[in-house]
Parts: sequence; C-alpha cells; structure tokens
Amino acid sequence: MELLFLALLVVIMAFALGSGFPVAFALPGAAIVTIGLAAAAGWLFAGDADSFFIDGGPVEWLSAGVINLRGVYWEVERDTLIAIPLFIFMGIMLQRSKIAEDLLETMAQLFGPVPGGLGISVVFVGALLAATTGIVGATVVAMGLISLPAMLRNNYSKPLATGTIAASGTLGQIIPPSIVLIILADQLASATDQASAARKALHKASTGELSMPSEYDVSGTSAGEMFLGAFVPGLLLVALYMLYILLFALARPKLAPPVPFDGARNARFWGRVTLTLVPPLALIFLVLGSIIGGVATVNQAGAIGAAGAMIMAGYRLKEGESLAYVPAIIGLAAIATLFVTATQFDLNIRSVDTAQDRIGMTIALVAVAALLVSLIWSGLRTLRIDDTLRGVMMETAKTTSLVFIILLGAAVLTAAFRAFGGEEIVKGFLESLPGGFWTQFVIVMLVIFILGFFLDFIEIAVVVVPITAPILLADPGANITAVWLGVMIGLNIQTSFLTPPFGFALFYLRGVAPREVKTTDMYKGVIAFIGLQLSALVIVGLVPPLVNYLPNRVNLTAETAPPPRNPQLQRCLEDYVLAEIEAAGPAIGGTVAAARRLELSYLPEDLAEGLTESFDAAETALRLLPEAAEAGRAKDAAAEAFRPVLRAVRRLERDIRRLEEEADEIELRAGRMRDESLAEARAELETEAAALRAEAEALRAEIPADWDETFAAFRELESAETALLRDYRRAGDASAEAPAELRAVLASTDALRALEAPLRDMLEQVRSATDLAALEDAVTELRSAAGDVEGAREVRSAVNDARRTIRDDAPDRAVAAAALEEALALQAAQIAWRERAERELLPGLETYVTEITQTVGARQLERMPRAMALSIAACESNHRDLSLHF
Repeated sequence: MELLFLALLVVIMAFALGSGFPVAFALPGAAIVTIGLAAAAGWLFAGDADSFFIDGGPVEWLSAGVINLRGVYWEVERDTLIAIPLFIFMGIMLQRSKIAEDLLETMAQLFGPVPGGLGISVVFVGALLAATTGIVGATVVAMGLISLPAMLRNNYSKPLATGTIAASGTLGQIIPPSIVLIILADQLASATDQASAARKALHKASTGELSMPSEYDVSGTSAGEMFLGAFVPGLLLVALYMLYILLFALARPKLAPPVPFDGARNARFWGRVTLTLVPPLALIFLVLGSIIGGVATVNQAGAIGAAGAMIMAGYRLKEGESLAYVPAIIGLAAIATLFVTATQFDLNIRSVDTAQDRIGMTIALVAVAALLVSLIWSGLRTLRIDDTLRGVMMETAKTTSLVFIILLGAAVLTAAFRAFGGEEIVKGFLESLPGGFWTQFVIVMLVIFILGFFLDFIEIAVVVVPITAPILLADPGANITAVWLGVMIGLNIQTSFLTPPFGFALFYLRGVAPREVKTTDMYKGVIAFIGLQLSALVIVGLVPPLVNYLPNRVNLTAETAPPPRNPQLQRCLEDYVLAEIEAAGPAIGGTVAAARRLELSYLPEDLAEGLTESFDAAETALRLLPEAAEAGRAKDAAAEAFRPVLRAVRRLERDIRRLEEEADEIELRAGRMRDESLAEARAELETEAAALRAEAEALRAEIPADWDETFAAFRELESAETALLRDYRRAGDASAEAPAELRAVLASTDALRALEAPLRDMLEQVRSATDLAALEDAVTELRSAAGDVEGAREVRSAVNDARRTIRDDAPDRAVAAAALEEALALQAAQIAWRERAERELLPGLETYVTEITQTVGARQLERMPRAMALSIAACESNHRDLSLHF
C-alpha cells in the first residue's frame, strides 16, 4: 500500500505541475492530499492512521509536536537563507538603476572591433552582472533589449545572437553570489548530516567497530565554500563561451562580423569605460573578497552588496546633475578611513582604556556616521527618483516570498516522499546499479538534466537534492566533497534555463525579442551553449580540484585554520613531509646530528634527557615515514586485486542485510496476527519471510570460500602500514616537544630574573616581622608569581614550603627563612644555566626546531606555514577512495 500512495503522490504532483498550477502550492498540495488519503485509508481499513506509512505518520508527527514547519525543516543555526533577500535586493537595484545597461553599451564599444566582439562583450557583461546581480530574468531582459537589436543590425546570426544572450544571462546561477548556490548549501547541510550517519552505520556493519575515525567522515559545506568552489567553474564556463564565439566568428565571419567603433578612443572614452567598470568590479571585490578573506559571512557580504548597490544607484539615477557623486564619495572616504583606522588601532570597544584607543574609536565612529549619511542620502534619492526603492523592495519581497514558499512546500513533499518509503526505493535502485558510485552519479545528473526541461532550478534543488545527495555523499569509494557535489548540481541545474520547452531564459528573451527572431532561432542558438555547459560539467567532474582547491586554500590559510594535528589532514601532511624528506633528507639529518653535538651537561637532568630523547625521536621519525610509505605502496599494490573482491563481498553482505531486515519486519507483522481469522494471511507472510531468508542464504553462499583468508592477508598489510604511521606520529611529536619546552623556559628568563627582588624582600620581612601569619597573603602571591614562570617549579616549591611554615599554628621563623633562602639559591642557579643556554644552546636549538617543525615535527605547530598549507590544500582537493576501510 505504501508504494500505491507513493505512486499517487508522484502522479498528483506531476498532474498539478503539468496543468500549470503554481509550483509553490503544487508541491505541498500533492503531499497533503496524499498524506490525507493514506491516513484515512489506514484508519478505515486497519484502525490506525499510521498503518500505510513506512517512516512515521500523521499521528506520530502531531504527537511529537511537529506543527511548525520552520522549526522542523530549518535549524536556528542554519541562517544561510537570510542572504537570499539581500542578494536579490542588490541585483534588482542594479538592474533598475540602469547600471547593467551602461555596462552593455560600454563593453560593446570596447570589444566591437574584435571578431565576434559584440557576442564576447555580451558574455563579459553577463559574467559581471552574474557576480553583481545573479537575477537571470533581469539580466536576459536587459541584454535582450540593448544588445540583441545591435547584434541584428550588424548582421549577426540570429541563433548565435539569441543563444549568446540567453546563455550569458544564466551565468548568474553558477557565478557567485548566486541564489541557487545558497539554496544548495542549505539543502546539502542536512544531506551531509544524513550521509555522515549512513557512512558510520556502513562502517560499523562492515568492520564491526563501534566508532568510525573522523578522517573517514563526510565533509560538509557552507554557502561561503559553495561560492568559492563555484568561482573557477564559473570562469571556465565564461572562457568556453568566449572561445566558442571567437572560433565561430573566425570560421564564419559573415555571421559574427566585427563592429568598428566610430568614436575616438580618447581620454574621455577611457574615463567612461573606467567609471562604468570600476564600481561593479569594486562591489564584486567587496562582496566576494570579504567572504574569501574571512572578513564577513555570506549574510554580512549580502548586506555589503545591498548597501553598495544602493549607493551606486544613488549616483546613477542623478547622473549629469550637480552633487551626483557626493554620497558615493562620502561612502568611499568613510570605508577607506575605517580600513586605515582598523590597521592602526584596536577597534574593540570593550578594550578601550588609553587615550590612543579613544582617538581610534572616535575616528571610527565618525567614519561610520559618514557611511550612514552616504547610505541614507543614496536611499532617499532612490526613493524619490521614479520611486525606484519602493519598486525594488516590492520585487525583492515577491521574489523572496516565492523562494521561501517553494522551500517550505518542497520540505513537505520530501517528508511525504520519505514517509512512504520513496527514499529507500531510490537508494535501493541506485545501489543496485552496476558500476558503483559513478553510475549512480551519472543517473542522478541525467535525471536533473531531464527535469530541467520542465522544472525551475528551485524545484529541482529542493526536491531532488535532499533525496539523492545523502546517497551520493555517503559512498566511501568516491568520497566526494559536498561542495563539489553542490557545484556539479549547480552547473547541471543551470541548463534548466536553456532547455526547451520550458527554458525560462528563452521565455524572458522571447518577450523582448523583435518579431523577425523566431522561437526556433532561439532553440537552435542555445544548443551549442547547452553543449558547452555539459562540457564544463564533464571537465569539473574529471578535475575535482577546480572546485575543491579554492575553499581548501582559504580554509587552511585563514586565521582560524585547523592545526596540523587535525586528523583529517594527516595523510596529506605526511605526503608533504615525505616529499620534504626525499628532497632534503641528508640536510635534515645533518641538522639533527648538529643538534646532538650541542653541550647539554649544564642543563637540569630532565631537560637534558628530554632533548636527547627528542633527537632520537627525530632520527626515528625520519626513518619510519619512508618505511610507512613503502608499506603503503605494498598495500596499494595488493589493493588492485583485493578491491574488486571487497566490493563484490560488501555488495552481497549489503543485500543479505536488506533481505534479513525485510524478513524480520514481515515476521514481526505476522507475529501480531494472533487472531485465527488471520491464519491464512499469517501463513502467507511467514512463507514470504522464509523465501527472503532462503534468498539471503543463497547470496551468502556466493561469498568466496577463501574470503576470510584474503581479508586477513590484506588487513595484515594495512595493519603494518598503520602501525608504522602510528609510531612515526609519536616519534614526530616527541621530536619537537622537549625543544619547544626548553624554548618556553628560556623565553621566561626575564620573568624569573624579576623574582629576585620580591624573594629578597620577602626574606627580609620574614626575618623582621613580629607576626609571621600576617605575611601569608604576600607569600601566596609570591608563590603564584613563581608558578607562572616556565620551568621554575623548584623555586615555587621552595616558596610554598615557606608558606606552609607560616601557616602553621606555631610558625618557625628560621624554617621559613631557610626555605626562602633556598628559593633564592635555586633562582640564581636557574638564571646561571639559562643565561649560558641562551648564549650557547639557543641558536643551534632554533635551527633544529625550525627544520623539524617544517617536517616530522609539524604536528606540534599551532598553525601551518603557508607552503605547507598550500600543499595540503592541493592534496585535499582530490577525492580519496576510502572503500578499503569499509
């Protein structure tokens, strides 16, 4: 029955969409109708409204308090969607203020003389508008009104002209900031959690281990990472478009002729080009640069974009009038002042305690006030001139409402789909396909591409992604990143704007195109660009670093970068260290040998022994890592034959578990049928369960007889590598621990030297005080001061002995004085060996530490050096097969 209602859900949804019913109501409406019918059928025929639901049901949902869609389908911490109205506002404001029109006209004049120059200028402006507006409809309409007539007047091919405009208008879907990327990031956040749980369950079922190492977990994503990941693929798509137009123009010059510029390319021309290009480019830099630099979150960057767009609109709407640029100049001056002030002063208002801090805070407050004046002034202009601000706000509200209503409706539809077992059916279908992950991935991409012929990008993103993304992300064999999957889906969804019969970019262009341009011309024109989009999809699929590298680079070079000890970075860190050892092994060994020759006899015994052990550990680590790499190569060689057998056995075991789970469920249902009138139905269920168990046993018999021996032999190779890596990591950590400790001790020598005067003063007070008990607080403070000095434990202990004596009921003045005299002697002795160590030992030790922490001792660093971070970012950008661990 569940399958019946699942089919009914799909049919109702398809009928509603096909009949033209609004998507925002078709999705939840289909779910609500189907859920109501299933609940009514369960209550009428089985006495329980939840009977025909595999995963929960209406009664369970209501009893759990699931009545608030916002609380169910979005967590408070996931505030990514707040950025959507901000970016929509930015895009519509730039379009309404005719900045897009200026860009098109100026770029046409700049690129016109080049073969295919008008088409290239349309692509260039489309890329700029994509990075500033991201609104496909507005971009296509603007370019269709301005560029299409010019292209037709200059004898451009109608298919090429319309295809170029339609395709360029869709760049806003993949070039950040993009609404679709924000929605995908939000959907993938939940998908990543589900995939992580599924992978942990698979690891437990495959290995029997209760916990999965964190390095095998699924990597998540955010809107900021999606923006970074889509940046290079977006530029790749722009390059493909431009290259195609250029080659087309060279091959068939009559269909894309150059257009000479009649005017003079003088200072006035270049000034106009600069004034047209620089503000949008500056806005792009502020929005994307603030995200990439870690200065702002995506939401904050959206606010920056919205404010910047309003300031730009303020001077564009007053173009040619006096004082037109004054608000923008004030805003720029305020931003520059804030930037300079932030580099010269600490602008944390809670830490203002000096006159200089107050000066910096005052300057910053004045700059903020000036920026507010600029924003308010520009806002008033946009409100008064053609009521632009009101129109932009209304369009923003409408578009945002549409997006969020569709998101809510899709969440209801997805819940119903899962409740009827649809997700398990999809998972079972994908897992049953031969070829593993890539077959599943191609099928999902094909489904998304086909859906693009009929559905908008939002419906595809919020319906398909929650169902298929957890399945694809959970696969340990491919071990793809969520950001890569999101960008791949984004590139695929982008084709939905171009594919007939419901390509929205075609509809937008049809509405503004002249009558002589036929719809068939548009369909012909977009075919080549659809091919280019699919080519970009293939290129990005085959080269994951195009997506993964930039987010990794930003993440690993940021102030908040994870330390080298992070478990997920170990493999790439060890690859980096191994390359360093292979390139400079003798030099590193020479550094360790030079450190061994340092004189350590005058150091405290524990520090001297620690340094000697660190030098031993460094030599051990330099030996163990190449040995571990050799063991890894032996394991990889054996894996060539082992991996296909492992996959076959794991597939059989998965099918066996599925059959046994189905048999258990059927037997449970049969066991509840205690009434004799249900004996026949119970017997049928028992027969069905027995058949499933027999099928499971047949599959179990297909597992190779020597599987246990084969598995044990491979695990022995893997264990050898794991043991060597474990010993290497311990030795590497030990190689830097004692030197780091000694460096910290020597760095505190001045603090130890400063203790001499307080110790002598305390000794004099103990000798002369009439009431020793009155000195207890002062001695306690002195003990704390000694405890704060690295390596001064003995001094602190002696002071503590004096404190203990003073606190006695009958304090002994001589004992307390002797303890303080001992503390002074220990302090003097420590100063003596520390000063000698600073002269004779520290330079050589610094050389050793610098060399070791760049290689085998890197895990002891709090933050990776830039070269190391970049190498690990490149390494982490490739997907690593983890199937051997499952």
